[in-house]
Amino acid sequence: MATLLYITAHPHDERQSFSMAAGKAFVESYRESNPGDEVIQLDLYKENIPHIDTDVFSGWGKLQSGTAFDDLSAEEKSKVGRLSELVEQFVSADKYVFVTPLWNFSFPPVMKAYIDSICVSGKTFKYTEQGPVGLLTDKKALHIQARGGIYSEGPAAEMEMGHRYLSTIMQFFGVPSFEGVFIEGHNQYPDRAQEIKEKGVQEASERAKSF
Repeated sequence: MATLLYITAHPHDERQSFSMAAGKAFVESYRESNPGDEVIQLDLYKENIPHIDTDVFSGWGKLQSGTAFDDLSAEEKSKVGRLSELVEQFVSADKYVFVTPLWNFSFPPVMKAYIDSICVSGKTFKYTEQGPVGLLTDKKALHIQARGGIYSEGPAAEMEMGHRYLSTIMQFFGVPSFEGVFIEGHNQYPDRAQEIKEKGVQEASERAKSF
């Protein structure tokens, strides 16, 4: 049995969001094709995702100097403890699906906060004399992203930084397989929006069968 971590970063649900509609189709198809697998949904807009701030740096520093976790301040324990939970959950999963919109050429800030929480030396990567090495070499990942314009080709492709950033992070972690399902152009071509949505939903559903 494998564990799929389904990570969404959108304030809307599938009724308003094209990416979430495709994500829902993916999960339904995946569950049908893999009835024995566990699917864990992580809605980043509803979860406690601490930002790396003064309390976190202070707590980490104390732990590194030998201070017991129970001796940290309440704020330090809450934030450092939650960050530890998030990275342990990520490392324990076998497959990852990220669902985001393209906002201002990237993704919602809560996704960056989440990525910061799982970039942990000794957990998702390690430092060596030759540089950092990823530790998640037996995982696979997929990014479902809705884009109002066309960013898969032409000059605009260089402006898209959400999928490219996640791709870089997955490479950093050593994840050997990272794919994308893109629903794009529905704002640029509003008369074709429903067609674009349906095509993306179908692609996500088909991709789930072999993921």
